[in-house]
Amino acid sequence: MLTPNVVSHTTVRRSNLATAPNPRTSARCSSCAMRHLCMPQGLATDDMPKLEALICSARSVRRGEALYRAGDPFDNLYAVRSGSLKTVMAHRDGREQVTGLRLAGDPLGLDGISTDTHSCTSIALEDSSVCIVPYAALKHMCRESGTMQDRLHRLMSEQLIRESSQMMVLGSLSADERVAAFLLDVSDRNGQRGYSHAEFNLRMTREDMGSYLGMTLETVSRTLSRFQKRGLIDAQGKLIRIIDLEGLRHL
Repeated sequence: MLTPNVVSHTTVRRSNLATAPNPRTSARCSSCAMRHLCMPQGLATDDMPKLEALICSARSVRRGEALYRAGDPFDNLYAVRSGSLKTVMAHRDGREQVTGLRLAGDPLGLDGISTDTHSCTSIALEDSSVCIVPYAALKHMCRESGTMQDRLHRLMSEQLIRESSQMMVLGSLSADERVAAFLLDVSDRNGQRGYSHAEFNLRMTREDMGSYLGMTLETVSRTLSRFQKRGLIDAQGKLIRIIDLEGLRHL
């Protein structure tokens, strides 16, 4: 999926993370800056306290730390509160493939619903935090609230659509088109979160980008350099500035 928390804008206000490993704090949806992305629309006023009681806590995930690993028992869904994470699946021969990128407001953990175990690993690309949603309690609330049930179904549908879009990117686009589609997706998602469409920090390594886009590290680097020479972008390390948005769209 061309998604997610891949990016952290240079002006993003980040939560103060505690120094203890995996600290947990209370999480309040009503005060979260990303609630417009993950909260169900039309939620009844008296359902808000129930939802905040359901989301028992927020957890910090340090850069490089796994939120969960493939094969771990599935108990919770998560919503990215700040930062960014990637999802990774392992091939039978041990090679790893980056399969998803999660930004603030994006869900995590839906892969575990079908078998009660996670099929992929989720790793923080930077110091991040996630809201913890116990799945058993969420199912109970969905039975009581049609709005919550509809939101869960929409999240599942959105993930299917994003995965289908990613298959199209890998299967039918050239290297230039793949990188352009990736940058445009990050730009669009950044805008949805109230940040700049044109300037952002990519927290993924070039190698991760290549894995996600089905390209080699060298091809990713050459493509970004070519875009810079053509005046489409300005890339200074992880900082990306899109100069010609329409030019990227017409590649």
